[in-house]
Formats: sequence, structure tokens, C-alpha cells
Amino acid sequence: MNSFLSPTPYIPNRIPDPLYVRILDTTLRDGEQSAGASLNSKQKLEIARQLAKLGVDVIDAGFPASSKDDFHAVKIIAQEVGNAVADDGYVPAISAACRCTENDIRSAWEAVKYAKRPRIQTFIATSGIHMKYKLKKTKEEVIETGRRMVEFARSLGCEDVGFCAEDAARSKREFLYEIFGEVIKAGATTVIVADTVGISMPSEYGKLIAAIKANTPGIQNAIIASHCHNDLGLATANTIEGACGGARQLEVTINGIGERAGNASLEEVVMILKCGAYHVLGGLYSRINTRQIFTTSKMVEEYTGLHVQPNKALVGANAFSHESGIHQDGMLKYKGTYEIICPEDVGFERADEDGIVLGKLSGRHGLRKRLEEMGYELEDEQIDAMFWSFKALAERKKRVSDADLKALVSNGVSQTKH
Repeated sequence: MNSFLSPTPYIPNRIPDPLYVRILDTTLRDGEQSAGASLNSKQKLEIARQLAKLGVDVIDAGFPASSKDDFHAVKIIAQEVGNAVADDGYVPAISAACRCTENDIRSAWEAVKYAKRPRIQTFIATSGIHMKYKLKKTKEEVIETGRRMVEFARSLGCEDVGFCAEDAARSKREFLYEIFGEVIKAGATTVIVADTVGISMPSEYGKLIAAIKANTPGIQNAIIASHCHNDLGLATANTIEGACGGARQLEVTINGIGERAGNASLEEVVMILKCGAYHVLGGLYSRINTRQIFTTSKMVEEYTGLHVQPNKALVGANAFSHESGIHQDGMLKYKGTYEIICPEDVGFERADEDGIVLGKLSGRHGLRKRLEEMGYELEDEQIDAMFWSFKALAERKKRVSDADLKALVSNGVSQTKH
């Protein structure tokens, strides 16, 4: 199924296909909250355009009340990206984040109202620890604030209002059922279950989503969304378990950037859906154009200055590289032995079609293959004579370059050029 070519209709509080999963990208808002990741308006607009090429359903464009610059960036994105309708009718919803205050909500609406599909996403904390120490409010006060602010957002003319329970993962379930029920009654189209501090275990988070789906009054009139942080390295796993539990909007960032240890990674979540949908996930799918993933990753890396670790899944420099001799032998025989995803599926182009990197763990098959690609045709005994010199060099240099190989060949090994 090429879901990118068949977008499901966008209805704020309902998804016609029960297997379709909306992707909300919050790189420009939660991602920018990464230490040192400040973006200017021009960079935000370019990233937003790229996110539209990627095919995300919702772009969380920023926090307009936080600064004049952020207000301007969100407004420009709403005006330009939020009105660029594709031939198939696709245009991303443009969302603005805001606290549960009238000033924040009014600022958010003024920024996003120019989009074809404007959204306000407001939030308030619901855990005991946040209500006691941060908000200094009772449960009743928090419910009343949430309800009134959703009503206020709707009164401005916004028909798509998300309500986020901050620190939901540490909140009492019964309280979540109650507050979500009240905000849905007030007009919320999406309720977001935030694991704000990344403390949930996957099975626990999935059960929380399922319980909210089963016990919240009026939940059939809203979308359940997951929003997971990566403090224990479980954001992606929690997000997938959330989808299995009934979440149909998954909130993610490019490269998994975000507060502290980051958010659930878009590329990981999307490719898990693509690889596991029919085996394990019951056919869940998104409309993401996965071939735009690598380009988007590189743009975000360049603009934020947050470098992607080499072993990062799917977009790291080593994601499709093979140095072990055993792995290289398998790759040369059949790529499926050690690659579950073709690099082209995420838009990654590698110089060597087999992804072979020569190092101290490489074997004769990998060495021979690279030499043949360079134009050298060597007999078995010549490869044997050269192999241990190659291994000794690799011990010192970690990776052996083509120039190194040329030097080894010229240092006494007879060869015949093609």
C-alpha cells in the first residue's frame, strides 16, 4: 500500500479509517526546546515546507505567546505552508501550542487562523506532583480551567482544538477520564496523553491509552494522541504501544530531538509502522513519504546544530554500513541477510551499494569486493598476501580508505588492471 498517494480525509475529531494513524510533528516546538537548538523564522519555514513534503498530518509550528519571533514564525508557516494544497488535496494542519490561559490561546489563534486547517493545542498539568508544586491548584480547579479554556478556544472560531494532559503518565487514571470527558464535552477534538518525563514502560503506557479509550465519556467524539519523551530511551516503544492501545495521533520529532533526552523519533515510529504493520500492528499505517526522511533529518541536523549520533537508527551515518566480515559476506550474497530496510526507503544514498566499510573486523570477501570496485583483479594468493597487511593497517586506522588500499596494492602485490 502506498498510503502517501491515498491520504485519508482530515476531519478534526474523527478518522474514517480505523487503521490510519495521524503523525503530528513537533520538531519546531518541542524539538526546538532542545538545549542549544534555537531556530530563526526562515529556518522554521524551510523545515515546515520539508515536513509538508514528508506528508505529516499536523505541524506543531511553535508557541506563539513565547516571543514575537515565534509568533511571526507560526503565522508565516500558517499562511504559506498551511495553504499550499497538493493535487491530491493534502495540506497539513498547522497547530500552535499554548497554556490554558486566555492570552496564550488568543495569541495562538491569531498566529494560526490564516491556515486552511488551523489548530490550537492547549495544555495543563494533571499529575498530583505538578498540581501541588507547580500549579498550586486542586483537581476541581484544573478541570474547570481546562474546560473553560477549550470553550474559549472554540469561541474564537477554532474548530480543531487539542487538549494535552501534561504529565498524564503520572496522573490518576480516573482523573484523566474525568478531565478528558469534560474537555471533549467543551469541544476538544483531540486529547493528548503526555508522558512528559518519559517514565512509562511500554506495556504500561499502552494499557493507559486503552483504559482512556474504554472509560472516558464521549471519547468516540475525539482522537486520542500519544506524546512521549525519551528519558529512559523508551519514547518510540511507548508511542507504538500507544498506537496499539488506540492512539491515532502520534506526536514525534525529526531525529528524536526535544527537551532533555528528546521525544519519540518520527523516522523510527514511521518505519516501525511500515515494517511491522501487517505482522504485529494489525495493519496500522501513516501517509508519510518515507523517501523524504533522510533529507528532512539532514536539514534539521544542519539548522539546529544537533548532530545525529553515527549509530542512530535509520538516519545515522552507520545505519546502513557493514564492517564485520561475517556481515559483509552475507550482504554480498543477499542484502536481506543483514538489512531489514533498503536505504532507499528512507532516502539514503550510499556510495557503496552494499554498504561495506573496511575495518579491522572485515574479511577477505569485503576486501576483494572493494578492490574489484576500484579496478583491481587479484588472485586468491594475492588477496591472502595482502590481507594481513590490511588487517594490521586497520588496527591502527580504524577505517581503511581507498588511498590506503592503493598503497597496499602497490607495495609488492602483483595485480592486473581491468
